[in-house]
Amino acid sequence: MDTNEYIGGYLDRARKAQEEFETYDQDQVDLAVKTIARIVDENSEMLARLAVDETGMGVYEDKVIKNRMKAKIIWNSLKGKKSVGIISRNEQTGITEIAKPMGVVSAITPMTNPIVTPMSNAMFALKGRNAIIITPHHKSLKTSSMVVSLINEALAEIHAPENLIQIIDQQSRENTKALIEKTDIVIATGGMGMVKTAYSSGKPALGVGAGNVQCIIDKDADLAAAVPMIITGRAFDNGIICSAEQSVIVPAAVYDEAVDAFRKNGAYVATDKDELDRLRNTLFQFGAMNKDVVGQSVAKIAAMAQIEVPEGTRVIVAQTEGPGDILGKEKMCPVLALYRYDDFKEAVAIAGANLEMEGKGHSVAIHSNTVENIEYAALSLSVSRFVINQCSATSAGGSFFNGFAPTNTLGCGSWGGNSISENLDYKHLINVSRIGYYMKDNQVPSEEELWA
Repeated sequence: MDTNEYIGGYLDRARKAQEEFETYDQDQVDLAVKTIARIVDENSEMLARLAVDETGMGVYEDKVIKNRMKAKIIWNSLKGKKSVGIISRNEQTGITEIAKPMGVVSAITPMTNPIVTPMSNAMFALKGRNAIIITPHHKSLKTSSMVVSLINEALAEIHAPENLIQIIDQQSRENTKALIEKTDIVIATGGMGMVKTAYSSGKPALGVGAGNVQCIIDKDADLAAAVPMIITGRAFDNGIICSAEQSVIVPAAVYDEAVDAFRKNGAYVATDKDELDRLRNTLFQFGAMNKDVVGQSVAKIAAMAQIEVPEGTRVIVAQTEGPGDILGKEKMCPVLALYRYDDFKEAVAIAGANLEMEGKGHSVAIHSNTVENIEYAALSLSVSRFVINQCSATSAGGSFFNGFAPTNTLGCGSWGGNSISENLDYKHLINVSRIGYYMKDNQVPSEEELWA
């Protein structure tokens, strides 16, 4: 079938569904959004198994946790928020805001997150009374299609419009290009090539930048609490989450103590020059990450690098000599680069150098009890999120214990070539009309007051 005819069918169905859904009230909209989260939560185990089997990436148990927690956290964040009709009245400014849908959303989905990314994008789209068409990665088509099928069966039970959520069943660059050029807004989650394609579609686009989370341990941090969180973040789902810790920067004063803590928490610390060279050559080819290591286990990475690690090793920690080492780039597998510093400014400089190499705009994790140091790092480093005393992998995308908007799409601002520098949620998928009332009692400043 001709590409334009094929994509045109999806668009016609989506626009018909969206036109009907636009008439729904807030309670009806929220029921549909809750239904999406509930069905993923209820089928989390089956979907996790399907994803691991189809993509050959990640960890089944971690995907189950991710499916359940993301469904719960995102719904908890969305419920009770106004997205239909008048959403705010400001007596001080005289502005009344009215939410209106954007129309039809297209969403590019990566193979690293074939379940929760379609789920969250669909929840955000429907919260704004939009329809959504998902274009999946060809290597996770079965998994993402199953997610959409289950959701649509549940939406039919509550009599939601048919075809509010669709998924392309013939994945190709041509179909994706035609789709994003014809929808009203594009969400691009995945590789930078696809994100750039979305931004050049001629339609508003919301994309993400590369991750390379730098993790700084301050001198006053509790190593017994910080190290397990860092190991968990690096090991979670075999390291495929963009917000996972990539490098850990440790004070020289407690360096040996920290290395011992890493070992006690399941890390193999690589210090031998030959081992480190083999690890670099395994992880990177011609300066770019080797796609064959993405989402693979520690055992497989170690075997590829000809490194013997104890059974049960959770993460390989690679000791580096300082900034500029290629190990300081993003590694979408359970390998963590290790640095040491003398004072906190040096730690921030190391993080900044690694971010200039890759990952500028994304996130930084800091384990510290000194607000002055935390704010110094936040003032100095060009990233959108600073995750404090938390596991970045499971917290930068929002959690019950921080104020970040729960999502799977983390904007990186102009630093990462993105249009937003915050976590994507439903507010990015609504148009807002504003009524401006005449404020007759507003005080007009005198010339003296104005220019004083």
